[in-house]
Amino acid sequence: MEEKKLDINSIIGFLLIFGILMYMLWQNQPTPEELEAQEKAKQEQIEADKKTSEQNQTKVTTAEDYTSGAVSDSLQLINLKNKLGALAYSETLVSDKKETRVETDLFELKFNNRGGYLSEVKLKEFVDFNKEPIYIVKDNNASFNINFGTTESRIVNTKDRYFTPTVTKNGDNTIVSMKLKVSETKFLEYRYELKKDDYMIDFTIRSQGLSDIINSSQAVSLDWNLKTYRHAKSISYENRYTEVVFEYEDGKDDYLGQQEQTDDTAADVSYVAFKQHFFTSILLADVPFKTGTFESRNLVQDEEIDTVYTKAFVAKLPLELAGGEINKTMDWYYGPSDFKILNAYDRNLDEVVPLGWGIFGWINKYVFIPLFAFLGGFLPYGIAIIVMTILIKLLMSFVQYKQFLSQAKMKILKPELDAIREKYKDNKMKAQQETMALQSKAGASPLSGCLPALVQLPVFYALFQFFPSAFDLRQKSFLWVEDLSSYDTVANLPFNIPFYGDHVSLFPLLASIAIFFYMRLTTGQQVATQPQQEGMPDMGKMMKYMMYFSPIMMLFFFNNYASGLSLYYFISNLISIGIILVIKNYILDEDKIHAQIQENKKKPKKQSKFQARMQGMMEQAEKQKQAQKKR
Repeated sequence: MEEKKLDINSIIGFLLIFGILMYMLWQNQPTPEELEAQEKAKQEQIEADKKTSEQNQTKVTTAEDYTSGAVSDSLQLINLKNKLGALAYSETLVSDKKETRVETDLFELKFNNRGGYLSEVKLKEFVDFNKEPIYIVKDNNASFNINFGTTESRIVNTKDRYFTPTVTKNGDNTIVSMKLKVSETKFLEYRYELKKDDYMIDFTIRSQGLSDIINSSQAVSLDWNLKTYRHAKSISYENRYTEVVFEYEDGKDDYLGQQEQTDDTAADVSYVAFKQHFFTSILLADVPFKTGTFESRNLVQDEEIDTVYTKAFVAKLPLELAGGEINKTMDWYYGPSDFKILNAYDRNLDEVVPLGWGIFGWINKYVFIPLFAFLGGFLPYGIAIIVMTILIKLLMSFVQYKQFLSQAKMKILKPELDAIREKYKDNKMKAQQETMALQSKAGASPLSGCLPALVQLPVFYALFQFFPSAFDLRQKSFLWVEDLSSYDTVANLPFNIPFYGDHVSLFPLLASIAIFFYMRLTTGQQVATQPQQEGMPDMGKMMKYMMYFSPIMMLFFFNNYASGLSLYYFISNLISIGIILVIKNYILDEDKIHAQIQENKKKPKKQSKFQARMQGMMEQAEKQKQAQKKR
C-alpha cells in the first residue's frame, strides 16, 4: 500500500484553516456590555429558582392530591384514575428531599428518591492511595433499574420514577423502605435492611396490588450498571484485577474483564460481583436468576494519563412474576475483597478473590492464607512475608537438594556419555540405547532433575496469586515501602519507559539481581551436564541467554506490581542461593557420588516397566533400520 505523506500544500491548507477558525472565535467573543447582561440574567434566574424551591418545600405533593384537586388544573386533565394512574406519572410526585441518608458503623449511604436505589456508598474504614475516602458508588457512576411493560402498552423504568422513603429501626438494624406508589395499597417497594457491623445488606423487591398493571406477557428486567472508580496508585495493576465475577449453575464461576470489551451469558445465576481489585459490589439472590447477561468495557485509554474510572460493568437479570406480582429476596454486599470476610458468609463468595484454580487455590486457601494470618497476627507484615518465605524455602529445600544431586551425577557421567556419543556417532539410536543403559545403572537420569522442579511449580504459582489478592497487605508499610500491595518508588523518572513506567521500584530491582546470581549458579551446573548434539541448538548458549533475559523480563514485569510480591522473590532467591552454596560446598561430595555410581554400575539393575518398554521400542526401531539398510 502506498504510504501517504503530507506535502507543503496540505500543510499550508491546514495552517490557513486554523487561522480562519481562530479569527472566527475572536470575532465571536462577547463585548463587556454583553457579558454584564449575561451575568445579570444569570443572577435573576438563580433568584427565581430559589424562590420556586422555597415554594415547593412548603408542601409535599402526594398521590391523593391528584384525586382531591390539590394540583393544578392542567395536571387534573391527565387521567390518573385508570390502571396506569399515578405509576405512569409518578415522576411528578416530588418530595422535599432528593436523597435519603443513612449511616452505620461501616457505611455512609445515600438513597436517591428518584429511582429508589443506592446513589452513594462510602466505606468509612478505608481510604484510597491519595488518603481520600473510598466510594464504591458516587456521582452517578451506578444505576439500578427495573424495566417492565404495563397493560396499557407503556414501558416503566423505575430509575425515572420518584419513590417515597421511610426509615425505621428494628432493634440494631436500620430498615429503609422506598415505595413507588400508585396508591397507599398499590406500590412497588425496595426494602433495604442494614445490620450492625455487616457489609451485607438485605434487599427485597416486591410489588403489591400491581398484578392488573404489570403486563405478565412481557419480561421484567433488572438492570445494574457500574463504572468502577480508581482506588490504587498503579492504574494498570488495579485494572488487571478489576473484573466481573458471577456464579452460575450451582457452583460454577466465571470472569469477565481481561479484554477491552467482552460479554457473556449464563443460566441459573446465584450472584454477580463487580470487583474493583480490593473492593467489590455483589448482588446475590436467594433463588438464582434464570439467566444473566454481563458486559465489561475497559475505560482506561492511556495508563500514563490520570483516570477516574477503570472499567464499566453491566448486568441484566430477569425477574419472574408470581401471581402477577414481583417478589425477589436478595442481598447487596459493598465492602473489601477480603477472603476472610467473604468466606465467612458461606455463599461461595471467596471465589471473587482470584487465588487460582485447582491445586493452586487449595494451597492458598488451606496453607498460605492461614499461615500468613498467623504470622501477621504478631509480626509487622513485611517481617511476616520474610518469615513466611524462609519457612517455605526450608520446606522445599529437599527438592533443591534432589535437583542439585541429579545435576551432580550427570556432571560426573558426562565424560562417559560423551564417549558413547562419539563411539556411536553414526548410529544415534544405538547411542541413545547405551546412554539410557548407563544412566539406569548409575542411578542418574535427566528426569530426576526435572521432576523436583515441577514439584515447585504449584507453590510458585500459588504465591504469585496470593500476594496480589492479600487484602491485609493494603496500605501496610515496610522500610521505604509505603504500601506493600502497590509498587514502591525510590526515584521518579522525567519520562515514561514503555512496559516499565515512569518510576524506579527498588524491590523488583533487588529481586532481578538476586535471580541473576541464582541462575548463574544453576545454569553453570546445567550447561556442564547438557550434551551438545549434532543438528540441535546449542543449549549452553540458550541457557546463558536466559540467564540475562529472565532478570530483565522480571524487572520490567514487576515494576508496577505489588512490592510485597517483589519482596518475596528477592528473599526467596537469596535463600535459594544460600541453600545451593551449602549443598554444593558442605553436603555433596563428588568423589563419594562418583564411587557410589561405580558401585551402582556393578549391581544388576532391574528395569521398570516404562524403561523396559522404551528399551524394547528402541531395539525394534534399530532392527527395522538395519533391515532397511540391507534392502
